[in-house]
Amino acid sequence: MNEAELQAWVDGRLPPDRLAAVERYLADHPAEAARLQAYREQNAALHTLFDDVLDSRIPEALDPPRRAVPSAPSPTGGPAWTIPAWRRMAAMLAVAVGAAVIGGAAGWTLRGAGPGGGAGLAAGSPALAALPRQAAIAHAVYTPEVKHPVEVGADQQQHLVAWLSKRLGRQLRPPQLVQQGYELVGGRLLPGDTGPVAQFMYADASGQRLTLYVSSGQKQNRDTGFRFAQEGNVGVFYWIDGSFGYALSAAVGKKELSQIANAVYEQLLPN
Repeated sequence: MNEAELQAWVDGRLPPDRLAAVERYLADHPAEAARLQAYREQNAALHTLFDDVLDSRIPEALDPPRRAVPSAPSPTGGPAWTIPAWRRMAAMLAVAVGAAVIGGAAGWTLRGAGPGGGAGLAAGSPALAALPRQAAIAHAVYTPEVKHPVEVGADQQQHLVAWLSKRLGRQLRPPQLVQQGYELVGGRLLPGDTGPVAQFMYADASGQRLTLYVSSGQKQNRDTGFRFAQEGNVGVFYWIDGSFGYALSAAVGKKELSQIANAVYEQLLPN
C-alpha cells in the first residue's frame, strides 16, 4: 500500500474503488491504522481551531485598492477597465493570510480566572493574546501523535531539562503532576515569535494529554495573573512571569484545568 493512498484516506479523498482495499490493509496493520488515525485527529483539531476563520468577513484594511488599467476597447469605443490577473491573485493571497491572522486572534474568548484576580487583557497587548493561541495550536498538533508525541521522553528527563533550559536561557523545572493524575511523557523544542519555546507533555491513565507551553522573550508584557482562553474543546490557562509566558492546555473542563494550573503555578514559584 503506497503512502499517497494512505494520506488520501486520511483526507477523505480516496477514490471509492480503493476504499475497501485500504481499509482491509489498515485492519491487518494496527500500527499503521493508529498512525493514520492520529493524523485524522490532528486534522480535526486544526479544523476546530481555524474553520471559523474561513467564514470571517475580510477586514476592510486588508482589502487593497483596485488600480484599474485599460485593456481592449469596449464596444462603445472607450477603454475597458480591468484589474490584471496577477494583482487579483496577490490581493487574494494577502487578504487570506491577513484574515487568518486577525480572525484567529479575534476568535479567542478571554476571561480572567484563578490567582491574580483575573482582570481582562490590557488593550494593546497582542503578544499576550497570541500566547494561548500558539499554545493551543501546538497542543492540537502534537497530542494526537502515537509514536512521536515528544522529541525526548521522560526516561531521559535530566537530558531533556538540561537541553531545554540551555535553549531558553533559564533553568526549567517541569512540574510533577502525579497527585493530579498526570505523568510526564516528555518534551520538545518549538519555534516562537520571540525565541525558542519548550513544550512539556503529560498524560493520565486514560491517555488524556495536557501540555505546558513555556515561551521566552515576553519582555513587552508585565506580569499577569491567570487568564483563560477557550478554542473548540481546548482550554488554556496562561500567565506571564517576567520574560517568560506559560500556557497549560488540555481538552478537559475549566474547573479541572484550573486546579492543575494552580499546581503548576505553585511549583514554578522561586524557592
